Amino acid sequence: MRILMWYLIIVNIGTWLAFGLDKWKAKTGAWRIPERVLLLLALAGGSVGAMAGMMLFRHKTRKPKFFISVPVMFVLHCLIVAALVLR
Repeated sequence: MRILMWYLIIVNIGTWLAFGLDKWKAKTGAWRIPERVLLLLALAGGSVGAMAGMMLFRHKTRKPKFFISVPVMFVLHCLIVAALVLR
């Protein structure tokens, strides 16, 4: 359980940072992090970081593939963690 906890902390901080970096790069006109990478980070357990990044940086909030899939991933991650904790 401790390994899962640390994994989720690290992947969510990394995902949040990736959303912030991508927003900053979008404003400065520099290279961008591919949307696929942002979604894969969220899918890999970083859904909380992705939602926080979307809200805090106001990034990717108008794209349906983000404002629909990230909350769905969050619910699925909550169910998975709850099933692991309650078993």
